Amino acid sequence: MEQMFNVGKIVNTHGLMGEIRVISQTDFADERFAVGNELFLFAKDSKKPEKLVIKTHRKHKNFDLLTFEGIIGINNVERMRDGMLKVPESQLGDLEENEYYFHEIIGCEVYTEEGELLGTISEILTPGANDVWVVQTKGQKDKLIPYIADVVQSVNIKDKKITISVMEGLFD
Repeated sequence: MEQMFNVGKIVNTHGLMGEIRVISQTDFADERFAVGNELFLFAKDSKKPEKLVIKTHRKHKNFDLLTFEGIIGINNVERMRDGMLKVPESQLGDLEENEYYFHEIIGCEVYTEEGELLGTISEILTPGANDVWVVQTKGQKDKLIPYIADVVQSVNIKDKKITISVMEGLFD
């Protein structure tokens, strides 16, 4: 079977008509959750993934709300709670230069231009204008790195190594 990648975690149902509330874990939520796209549900109590086709998608607060073709009503989506929505590698597509999938960045080691290891990227936040990479450090609190040209100097996906410029005030 093809490698699968997480795109969202189902955290709850929403309303009575069969909408689910998803915390997005994908780089391009609007594209990934577009009407007609296929996702695979990996439910907590199931051994086999279930193929789903998106019927509706809308944003509500910090969540993506989805419905699926042929699945109507809260009773039919309750079983999906705590499940993971995934896509196969073949659905990832090519990216522009200096664009990366979350799974390519998470796990990379981050170094300063002087060669000092800061830590490893543990997650990516998407607050608005640019992504923020969370760097897990040893014995210190996590560091937040904005993904902007002034800070991120190089990204080597193959070697899982990122070099940054530590600007004044970056970690204050």
